[in-house]
Amino acid sequence: MASLDWSQCPAVESVPGKVSGAWVLKGTRMPVSAIFGNLEAGANIDDIMEWFDGLDREQVKAVIEFAARSLDKAPVYAP
Repeated sequence: MASLDWSQCPAVESVPGKVSGAWVLKGTRMPVSAIFGNLEAGANIDDIMEWFDGLDREQVKAVIEFAARSLDKAPVYAP
């Protein structure tokens, strides 16, 4: 996940002093890494929506879709 350029995803933000500057869903304190950690553990979007109050389903879907699209792109190597 570290190789993704989260600054290109409009559903997230990184604010110094907010969750130690981690990428979070915009307007929340929910780290992007927590979404993927829960998915890796077998959760689905419905589970995440139930477990974490105040999340916007479209934001969660946008983060997952951004990651999927980013992984489909060919790698760019520095010269």
